[in-house]
Amino acid sequence: MIEDLIKFSLRNRFVVLLIAAGLFAWGIFSVKTSKIDAIPDLSENQVIVFTEWMGRSPQLIEDQITYPLVTNLQGLPQVKYVRGTSMFGMSFVYVIFNDDTEVYWARERVLERLNYAARLLPGGVSPTLGPDGTGVGHILWYTLNAPGMDLGEQRAVQDWYVKFGLQNVPGVAEIASFGGFQKQYQVTLDPNKLTYYGLSVPQVIGAIRANNNEAGGRKFELSGIGYIIKTTGYLQSVEQIQNIPLKTISSVPVRVADVATVQMTGETRLGIFDLNGQGEAVGGIVVMRYGENADEVIGNVKKKMEEVAKGLPKGVTFNIVYDRSGLIQESVASIQHTLIEEMIVVSLVVILFLLHWRSAISIIIQIPITIATSFILLNAFNISSNIMSLTGIALAIGVIVDNGIIMAENAYKNLAIRQAELTNRQPSEVPPGPVNGAAPATGNNGQGGHNNGQSDSGSRLVKPTPQTR
Repeated sequence: MIEDLIKFSLRNRFVVLLIAAGLFAWGIFSVKTSKIDAIPDLSENQVIVFTEWMGRSPQLIEDQITYPLVTNLQGLPQVKYVRGTSMFGMSFVYVIFNDDTEVYWARERVLERLNYAARLLPGGVSPTLGPDGTGVGHILWYTLNAPGMDLGEQRAVQDWYVKFGLQNVPGVAEIASFGGFQKQYQVTLDPNKLTYYGLSVPQVIGAIRANNNEAGGRKFELSGIGYIIKTTGYLQSVEQIQNIPLKTISSVPVRVADVATVQMTGETRLGIFDLNGQGEAVGGIVVMRYGENADEVIGNVKKKMEEVAKGLPKGVTFNIVYDRSGLIQESVASIQHTLIEEMIVVSLVVILFLLHWRSAISIIIQIPITIATSFILLNAFNISSNIMSLTGIALAIGVIVDNGIIMAENAYKNLAIRQAELTNRQPSEVPPGPVNGAAPATGNNGQGGHNNGQSDSGSRLVKPTPQTR
């Protein structure tokens, strides 16, 4: 088979050159469209199930949320194992699938099973799927530089403006906010006053929920004009919550303000985010979606930041804390420099040892074609151009030229052997010819006279000397 391939290549040189040119052009296109990242993504193929039940202890979370979810998510197709973690108010379940499983197919299977497992959980608890990112998906961290704004206002700007603007960038799975205070209305009950008025905590909670609602009515026409009836009941201030009636005693309403203190404050925090020891900061983490081009996504996020910055309050700017694009560009530039150096060194070594420019060019030209073809395979197997894959290509340059050198040397050896065979096949003897222009003697019958193998006088036989090269 190899012999037939070599014969075909030698007899159809134009076709071989055309194929090589096509592969090189395709490889150049693959280099430009290849996914670029600094490090390879070696994280497991997993789906995260997150459940929040604030105010509960880790043991209660484990018994009533984590354990039912883990036991029901086991047995899914192509699942390797299921892990669960419980902490104060939160539960995390990690479903690990086989490496060859398609990510979004796995998420669909988990979501189907959650529809069944949700009935085993406490009322009001709803498990959700985590973002479709990976362990190396944190590509950019930023904070808000907002002098004169408190942490609550900064967090509001982050949650209600910046986050919605950046999460629309293609390739972004999630914008995870951190730091600051999440504003909320907080009602602090007085147990003594509840006892005095004969009220319970569920009654207060029910009254507040019932008054924080809107309801739709119907449409009716009056004098040819259509009217739509609705009720507006969303709570918008501390005073509205304080004036909510809980019960009536002797025609006097008992309000929330009579049994509790209402204030605007921040949600209870489990930690803080400090920036370089200069104090607390508010910002977000850009999580890249699975299988995306990190360098391209970071560039698109930065462009979107410029657009979002136009709508920020006066004096508020972005401060990029972590940017992987610098690491990506430096890593790729270092590998590219190494590739160019190795190509030059290998080319000089080949020319020096072969001392034949045509053979050297036939070997050297294999290097760019092979490297370009490597990027075709990288894209075909959805492998990013990172420091590991590019280093492998750099190490393989020596192996690439080895094949050409061996083939060229073997071709020279076989040509030399064939030339020697053709030389040995030339005739070792030639017919005797006249010497000094004298004609050979002839007998009576016109034939040359011979006496015991010797010529007559005036003529002699001359044995030619074999020609050698």
